[in-house]
Amino acid sequence: MIFSPDKEEFAGILHILGRLLLGLTLAMVIPLVIAFALREQKPFWDFLLSLSFTGLAGFLLMIVFPLKKDIRPALAFVIVSLSWLVASLFGALPLWMSGHFGGFLDAFFEAMSGFATTGLSLVRDIDHMSFSVNAWRHLTMFLGGQGIVIIALSFLIKATSTAVGLYWGEARDEKILPNVIDTARFIWAVSFVYLILGTAVLAGILFWQGVPLLKSVLHGVFLFMAGFDTGGFTPRSGGIFYYHSFALEIATLVLMFLGSLNFNLHYYLWLRKKKEAWQNIEMRAFFFSFTTLTVLMTVFLVNLGHLSLSEGFRQGIYQLISAHSGCGFSNLYPGWLDSWPQGGLVVLIIAMAIGGGVCSTTGGIKLMRLAFLFKGVVWEIREKIYPSNARLAAKYHHLSDAVLDDKRIKAAFFIFLLYLLSYLAGGIIGMFYGYKFLPALFESTSAAANVGLSLGITCPAMPAGLKITYIIQMWLGRLEFVAVVISLGLLISVFRRR
Repeated sequence: MIFSPDKEEFAGILHILGRLLLGLTLAMVIPLVIAFALREQKPFWDFLLSLSFTGLAGFLLMIVFPLKKDIRPALAFVIVSLSWLVASLFGALPLWMSGHFGGFLDAFFEAMSGFATTGLSLVRDIDHMSFSVNAWRHLTMFLGGQGIVIIALSFLIKATSTAVGLYWGEARDEKILPNVIDTARFIWAVSFVYLILGTAVLAGILFWQGVPLLKSVLHGVFLFMAGFDTGGFTPRSGGIFYYHSFALEIATLVLMFLGSLNFNLHYYLWLRKKKEAWQNIEMRAFFFSFTTLTVLMTVFLVNLGHLSLSEGFRQGIYQLISAHSGCGFSNLYPGWLDSWPQGGLVVLIIAMAIGGGVCSTTGGIKLMRLAFLFKGVVWEIREKIYPSNARLAAKYHHLSDAVLDDKRIKAAFFIFLLYLLSYLAGGIIGMFYGYKFLPALFESTSAAANVGLSLGITCPAMPAGLKITYIIQMWLGRLEFVAVVISLGLLISVFRRR
């Protein structure tokens, strides 16, 4: 039976949302400092006003609605669902004030795209955007990549049943360490180490190629946040193509790949358990998927796209890893993707739909679930072939040897089906607004799988209804549907009791 929260639990939900807003307020201090240091006067006042309003709202929620008891795990899913909406609403304030968006809906779209690490953008005249506003765009990706609620788990809440519910609610399928608080802090530790190393490499490449030091450092930070967190925002309209740097392409390829890996795998590699890299079921699934799609992509681009083998391979590999990792970076000039053969676009749609590892910064169905479904099919076939008294087991290795059961297969199929329905629904809505099916499906998959590659449908001039559709898809895709579905169920129960 579905239950509804009592008054104390309602207060607890609002209290934790207040804590989240205080965390968001602290994050806004970073672009505020950048604006002050670089003498960007209007952005400085925009951020000061935004963080003041956000901080006041968070403080009032915490004071007026005290947290008197632990919140049941099911209600933690409600908190997670609301957290992403609230963070995007308040995170949109400085973007809206910047003057680079057509209205608050566009700024809200940008904030949701940032926090959901999608990368679809409605920004106008980005090439003249201030460093501080650009910093905030990319910082939303860094926060969203690790998880908005992970911030709360790391710094704001004690280890309780509420914390456990919040962790699972944010589409985290696994704990790295026994305690979810320790797990959250490890995720942040990994991210900050990579932030320092990645920024140093990217900034070094840019500076070596003649970019001024300050710009090299800032762009290095921006590209790291968008690359490792598989977001896809870039500080210039030309994307990665703007830099005309093969070295930068290689560096961002590495970042995208690292961002698509399960944080558990990072933990094992940090412990120098290198065998896990080729024994892990996700890594094997990635190798099979990426190899197959690479061959198909190269064939389509060379035979149908009339590119040389080397150029087709270079373009195809970069776009394919970008799509598979859910990053959305592109080393092509804006608009060139439109000239690709349809077979190449279909390959990218498949890669975007699959995504990377569970418990990573990427979106999509995830490699683990597809591997489970494949093994489940093989298991079912073997049971039909072997004698009825034979005892068969589907084994796999993920951090340790395990046996696949019906529960995992059903859960994988449930999420798989929801993603497919989301991809198709967004494509049909795009067709309703007059777009052809393949571009509409491409854009819908990019939004729901939190990728950010675009064929040009996503732009400030697109219909408001389609903007709202993609916002919902980005929100649902980032939380992998479960938290939102549970929240809707609880909401229905509240109305029924009335």
